[in-house]
Amino acid sequence: MSMVSKGLTLSIMVLLLAAVLTPITFALDQEQPEVVLRLFWGKGCPHCAKEKEFLKHLEESDKYPGLRIIEHEVYHNESNQELFKLLADAYGKRVEGVPTTFIGDSVIVGYGDYMNTGKKIESKIEECIHQGGCKDPLERIQQGETPQTNQSSNNGGVVTLPIIGTLDTTKVSLPAFTIIIAALDSFNPCAFFVLLFLLSMLIHARSRGRMLIIGGTYVFFSGLIYFVFMAAWLNIFILAGNLKIITLLAGAIAVFIALINIKEFFFFKKGISLTIPESAKPKLFKRMREMLKASSLASMLVATVVLAVSANVYELLCTAGFPMVFTRILTLHQLSKLGYYLYLVLYNVIYVIPLFIIVLLFTLTLGAKKLTKEQGEALKLVSGLMMLGLGALLLLKPEALNNVFVAIILLGSAVLVSALLILAKRIISRKVKKNG
Repeated sequence: MSMVSKGLTLSIMVLLLAAVLTPITFALDQEQPEVVLRLFWGKGCPHCAKEKEFLKHLEESDKYPGLRIIEHEVYHNESNQELFKLLADAYGKRVEGVPTTFIGDSVIVGYGDYMNTGKKIESKIEECIHQGGCKDPLERIQQGETPQTNQSSNNGGVVTLPIIGTLDTTKVSLPAFTIIIAALDSFNPCAFFVLLFLLSMLIHARSRGRMLIIGGTYVFFSGLIYFVFMAAWLNIFILAGNLKIITLLAGAIAVFIALINIKEFFFFKKGISLTIPESAKPKLFKRMREMLKASSLASMLVATVVLAVSANVYELLCTAGFPMVFTRILTLHQLSKLGYYLYLVLYNVIYVIPLFIIVLLFTLTLGAKKLTKEQGEALKLVSGLMMLGLGALLLLKPEALNNVFVAIILLGSAVLVSALLILAKRIISRKVKKNG
């Protein structure tokens, strides 16, 4: 047989084999049972983006022609949030965070990488195929089923904690963000003013023990009142849900408050001012003097609590910005209600630390110090610039606030710009005095 004949024979055999195998392969593809997977994700969530990319690759590879992926964005879609809760209830579990994948009898919370989570999802898909397919998870809601489920969470950087919910151990964005915002909020000129004045009056008693007890009591109840105030904001935002208009409104208010605080640096207490009004100060000073006249420590402590309540009522406008912005950002994350409150506790612990440090320093040194006008202006400027950035992001790109580095950049920028403005103001003031 010639080489041409051999080649022709081989070609015909290959074509015949292909003709035989193609229908078989096609039939196998056609016969692969349907597997429905539902993914609940949030815009701006980095782990959600990873899982979406992985699932897209699965779809494009044609490895599982029977696979149908349905996605639901929950950060900015209220109906999807409700659907998420209903489906979680139907599976006998609570909403813990995103991304959450429902497939067959399994719920997979979080996504780390292919090795830790991707393989797990793919094995569930293959398991469904071997079982003859997996129906749409939503049918469980329609049928009112509450089956036993295989609940899984990944170990690739995302862990599910019993109370807090889904936590990114590689970035821990929300805890770090909480600490940064609370630390900045803690340098509050209104709170410093009242506490420093109170401690200055206590110096005359020359009693470190009494100063520590009174100062500590004042700070504790100030923190408690602040917690209640933030809890009120939290519940307002929880009731409002993740509606975009609420986020935009919070952003607009934050920008407005920020501009007023920045104005204070250039035109202190001129026009609209978010400081303790001058008319309120005599009342606060009177309460302080009455407290010092108390005959017993018990009555002095009661008077201190009353003073803390009064002072914090006056401080509400002065301190409204950061609690409002933080609680709105907090409610954009899917957490349990207890988880939300634990973050408020963390925030308020950080908030009172500088106040406790002031009390300790005064107690140890018995030294008197007041917050100067320049220091108050500087604190207002830094907080105003930081709040301006946060408010702008709430208006333009709220999902960026899921990244802790955004908060760090905002804080660094606020401090740098403030330092430059303070330096420029001092140079100008010196020149004016010199020429005057």
